[in-house]
Amino acid sequence: MRLENKCAIITGGASGIGGVTSKLFCKEGAKVAILDINEKAGHETVSEINANGGKAIFFKTDVSKSEEVSRSVDATIKKFNKIDILFNHAGTIIVKPLHKSTEEDYDRLMNINVRSAFLICNKIIPHMMKNGGGSIVITSSIGGEKGFAYESLYCMTKGAVLQLARSIAVEYRDNNIRCNAVCPAFVKTNHGLREIDELDALGQKWNEADLKIVQGRLCNPEEVASAVLYLASDESSFVNGNAFYVDNGWYAKG
Repeated sequence: MRLENKCAIITGGASGIGGVTSKLFCKEGAKVAILDINEKAGHETVSEINANGGKAIFFKTDVSKSEEVSRSVDATIKKFNKIDILFNHAGTIIVKPLHKSTEEDYDRLMNINVRSAFLICNKIIPHMMKNGGGSIVITSSIGGEKGFAYESLYCMTKGAVLQLARSIAVEYRDNNIRCNAVCPAFVKTNHGLREIDELDALGQKWNEADLKIVQGRLCNPEEVASAVLYLASDESSFVNGNAFYVDNGWYAKG
């Protein structure tokens, strides 16, 4: 019960890493509000959590739109009275050569991956300041600092949210607000497997042998969720402004 009496918001918390983390947070004692655009998955995840004795609510939210973010955050505070933890996970990927990328591609990734992070942090930080502090975890990626072919736009957005996490850590440390970024490599989710398939289609061929060289094997979403739990919990009380790699040594190897 490492999150007992804690209240959390998880954006993109309906499925994949976000869904696994929503379930883990509730298992560890937190009340969780899931903000996600996927209404069907959101209701299914909340139903499963509550059927197993957890406490979760769902708000259909396009987190790239300020009005929807404000409405969902206000509703969460009204329901839970406080927000101790924010896991800003909502995001997507476009796999495409840079010279074939469009302004629409750029706008879409910036809105979903970066604008959403700004909006949710901008809305929640004042509440955390008034409430005595909190812990924020933002999903970046190994691509936040390591460059990848065919993922220029994605890497750019993940670098941006990594710097946002570091900047929040510095600016709000004295308000007892911590902020860290979790940086996964390839993860066995629909998102991660689609990324591999699209890279394969462009000739990169991320087969099992290639994955073994760089990260040993595919990461399981539960392994990322466990890292997020640590960063969100009081166990990491002196961990702040960290890029927390969940990549089995890929980034360290170079």
